[in-house]
Amino acid sequence: MLRRYLAQHRKKKASSSLMQHLRPQSAAPASLTTGLQDNIDSIRSILGNPHDLLVRSFFIGKTNHSCAIVCIDGLVDSDMIHEQVLANIQLMISTANKNVPVEPDAILSLLYEEVLSVIEIKKVSDLNQILDSVLSGDTALFVDGASEVIMIDSKGWKTRSLEEPVSEGLVRGPRDGFTESIRDNTVRIRRRVKDFHLRFDGCLVGQRSKTELIVAYIDDIVDKELLDEVKRRIATIDIDEVEESGFIEQWIEDDFLSPFPQIHNTERPDKVAASLFHGRIAILLDGTPMVLIVPVTLGLLMHSPEDYYERWIVGSLARLLRYLAAFLAVFSPAFYIALVTYHPGMIPSDLAFSIAATRDGVPFPAFLESLMMVTTMELLQEAGLRLPKPIGQTVGIVGGLVIGDAAVSAGIVSPVMVIVVALTAIASFAIPAYHLAIAFRMIRYLAMFAAAIFGVYGVVLSLIVIMIHLSNLTSIGYPYLAPLAPQMPRDWKDLILRAPVTFLKNRPKSLHPQDDTRMKSGDPS
Repeated sequence: MLRRYLAQHRKKKASSSLMQHLRPQSAAPASLTTGLQDNIDSIRSILGNPHDLLVRSFFIGKTNHSCAIVCIDGLVDSDMIHEQVLANIQLMISTANKNVPVEPDAILSLLYEEVLSVIEIKKVSDLNQILDSVLSGDTALFVDGASEVIMIDSKGWKTRSLEEPVSEGLVRGPRDGFTESIRDNTVRIRRRVKDFHLRFDGCLVGQRSKTELIVAYIDDIVDKELLDEVKRRIATIDIDEVEESGFIEQWIEDDFLSPFPQIHNTERPDKVAASLFHGRIAILLDGTPMVLIVPVTLGLLMHSPEDYYERWIVGSLARLLRYLAAFLAVFSPAFYIALVTYHPGMIPSDLAFSIAATRDGVPFPAFLESLMMVTTMELLQEAGLRLPKPIGQTVGIVGGLVIGDAAVSAGIVSPVMVIVVALTAIASFAIPAYHLAIAFRMIRYLAMFAAAIFGVYGVVLSLIVIMIHLSNLTSIGYPYLAPLAPQMPRDWKDLILRAPVTFLKNRPKSLHPQDDTRMKSGDPS
């Protein structure tokens, strides 16, 4: 019922035009006039006369025509404004002996067409649009008496240098990652996707933050229904501020009650480029290095870009290890609880005697023992993430060793339990997608409770429940378990095992791409 209500609520708020909905008009108390000082006073009043608002008034050449530029300090490239705007206006006209017209609109046209040596400029007559542009890093050029204003693209704030993504490290592959600048991020995508069908559809999200958002796709590959659905969902966003791409992810996902991520986030440009070539859509947001990819499947979240950079045998082995790690991360403590509590006869005799000897004197049942140790490991992982990096690594390693050894020495837990928890933690670190690893860590508790109640039957029951949930889960309407459910045998060549590159001739069928063929020719050998 709750999901149905939210879906109807979103559809009612959907706009037929993405740009109109996502560019809300500010409630400005004044409008643009032909008076230079009136416009500047209006801007100062609307913005609250901030200390970082820069206003530079001057005359054109040796004439008495007054002008002014307005910008925000720190958001603009001051050298560019000085060399390509002020220097051109004040010096170029006088040295070139140009006849400066009398009409203000004619002066504005002269500056626009002949004087300013800036690539991206435009004429604007709406004060709200001028304010939005100035707050985004543009510079407004006013001419006294003119009915329009020239907006100059002068963005020049400092950005973070190129760094390798911390959470998605590779042994072989590109070392660059996205940054907080959306322009730098689009450049990184264009460097890898030189197809002239690549599209960047831009808009603003957030009623007050007005954060720039870009939907990237390859026009002749992507499924048009998918593209329309993504834009429709983005158009329903109605919130004051959008600080990070996580806001977008939570707003447009299919099932907010599911622990599994239905939208992939990444800092790797090569992963985004590969997804675009497959027919997926990337969503970029200014101010964050995390780019969203839709739609996703469980198989995509288990894959790493390095699977394709290494030979197919190495890539296939790495994937097999990851799927094994996923199973161990979820069900290792549950199987320990079930076997020790209900089914000791399933354990080989020598191992059973050894486990029984180590548990001698442990005051807690296997379930409480596992629950305490797994929760302690989660606390250590969370503490290691929040602390500064050098201290965090120390807490993770030393804390695990000290607590584990102390717990065993005190007889609170058995040594076998410490081994099981350590194996579980290591297995969860092998999952390439961090948000998927979090989901596995959450459902681990479900499997543990089921094992404590029903034994091995409870573990199997929890697995069935998880698979039923995954079979019904979708990502932007596309099946989450594709190509397994529904079955698409052609795509199994790039699922658990990776076939050689020469065999991967088609794009994923589950994405319904317009151009299904990736390889136009046969085997090069």
